[in-house]
Amino acid sequence: MITVEDVRAVAMGLPRTTEHLIRDRVKFRVGQLVYVAFSRDETLMEFAFPKHERDALVESEPGKFLMPGPSDLRFNWVGARTAALDVDEMAELVTDAWAMCVPRFLVREQLGDSAG
Repeated sequence: MITVEDVRAVAMGLPRTTEHLIRDRVKFRVGQLVYVAFSRDETLMEFAFPKHERDALVESEPGKFLMPGPSDLRFNWVGARTAALDVDEMAELVTDAWAMCVPRFLVREQLGDSAG
């Protein structure tokens, strides 16, 4: 099981990330783009994820991943149950979500030349 503190440790190490508390929800963003958000009870972590890949992700592990709410279906967004994630998987998901929101040169600087 992962916690907000686990995510904070990863996210705050990524360039241009800021943390915000909006309507009692912890959110991490780059500029105005939110790339990770927690439910109020912190049992769900929602994150940026390619729309065209999310059906396959949710179908692959429906006990872990879930589709966003109806109002968020138009966005590159998906959810995960925090109790089902381990720290390594969360770190990969958070880093990939961040990479969707920043310029390619930052992704290359952070993750190396083979990224982005």
